[in-house]
Amino acid sequence: MELHEYTQYDAVGLAGLVARGEVTAAELTAAAREAMAAVNPLINAVVESWPAEDTPAPGSTPLAGVPFLIKDLAVSMRGKRVELGSRLAAGNVAGQDSFLMRRLRRAGLVTLGRTATPEFAYSTTTEPVLYGATRNPWDLTRTPGGSSGGSAAAVAAGITPLAHATDAAGSIRVPAASTGLFGLKPTRGRVSLGPDADEVFNGLAVHGGLSRSVRDSAALLDLIQGPEAGDPYFAERPHRPYLEETARDPGRLRVGLVTTPWSGREVEPAVRAAALAAARLLESLGHRVEVATVDLGVDWEEFVLANARLWSANLVRWMDGFAAAFGRPVDESTVEPEMLASYAWGRTVSGPEFVHALEVRNRVARAVGAQFGARSAGVRSAGAWDLLLTPTLPEIPVRLGTYGRGAQDADGLGWLAHLFHRSPFTAAFNVAGTPAMSVPLASDPATGLPIGVQFAAGYGREDLLFRLAAQLEKAAPWADRRPPVWAGTPRPA
Repeated sequence: MELHEYTQYDAVGLAGLVARGEVTAAELTAAAREAMAAVNPLINAVVESWPAEDTPAPGSTPLAGVPFLIKDLAVSMRGKRVELGSRLAAGNVAGQDSFLMRRLRRAGLVTLGRTATPEFAYSTTTEPVLYGATRNPWDLTRTPGGSSGGSAAAVAAGITPLAHATDAAGSIRVPAASTGLFGLKPTRGRVSLGPDADEVFNGLAVHGGLSRSVRDSAALLDLIQGPEAGDPYFAERPHRPYLEETARDPGRLRVGLVTTPWSGREVEPAVRAAALAAARLLESLGHRVEVATVDLGVDWEEFVLANARLWSANLVRWMDGFAAAFGRPVDESTVEPEMLASYAWGRTVSGPEFVHALEVRNRVARAVGAQFGARSAGVRSAGAWDLLLTPTLPEIPVRLGTYGRGAQDADGLGWLAHLFHRSPFTAAFNVAGTPAMSVPLASDPATGLPIGVQFAAGYGREDLLFRLAAQLEKAAPWADRRPPVWAGTPRPA
């Protein structure tokens, strides 16, 4: 298979070729490696590549035989390094497959390497000291977002059609918006985080993927969702496969439009225009869009403080664990300045303060959850939305190095506040545990950089998001938009 042919297909399309015997999984793997060699030196998305271990049966799943990449965090592949983007964890090798990795193998995906993440996934840009900055295929001077920035850059540049990602405050949706991809954050408890963790960041983090097509993300979630032994809770199983949902009409939806973030920061004109254009597109498809005011349940400062306490206290435990395992100090030689500040601040969080942060999480979850329509016996609760529509980010992707200016002297609370200032629309749905997606519906007229639009739904309603996403993909296709760094560019004769 020629490289330019490989990159014309999404993952479901490639799996179909394998199922019909038109290509082999080995030929797809060879094409993915060629794509990696062509573009990874430019974007630094894949930090380590591996030989293919699995030989999936053609047609066994909708993704069997498709090349795949996993993030360098939260998923473990037996015998392979997982370093969380940190010098403190450098050389860490997984002793077993995590539950998610087992499901990825059963899905027939052929995992070829791991992708870059910021240190401990604690940023929405991907510029770790350990492996260096990952660059956006749309503009190599700009960030691809984070914390799943390596996966986003790899998929956007055509290395693989689909890659693993995680999201604790926007880490699927932020890089999706930054690189012109589709990204859906599932409901809390939809995908197991075991066996080494029951929750990550106390329920804020989830597993998912980044893709160029809606159906790829739907197929992936079908194959990885569901509880495992020991999970503390799990989301109700969907009524039908999400891949089937992409072929269903979403019906006439009532959508609440929010263009001003809870933080009150300014939204760039091009981004606001993209959200308003999305609202008009929805109306042209028969949906009802109204300006909404959404109650967060707490003020912004308390929201940030509670998140900082949860995030930094968890960070302390992780860092102490790696320091003890490898006999390394927690200092400037092993940890980046922002993480060192967050570690020091996290050590000051008291037990009662941590419990109070969990209480804030509950208040936000109740307040945000109440915005969405609860259906009982076919009747929707009055005054509630089917979906909320917001910008994914308040700005177009910033230049690499931007996060370091003015943030390096911040303490742990200040660093988290800086991150939430950069991404003020996404974290509420992590705290609430509700699903949300970023859809690549627009581009900045001045730079051509992609702009994502976020849609959020009630607990367990990924089905509704996939239906709408597929409708939008058909009405305003984005598949032919390719970044300047694209593995499928035909070579001169």
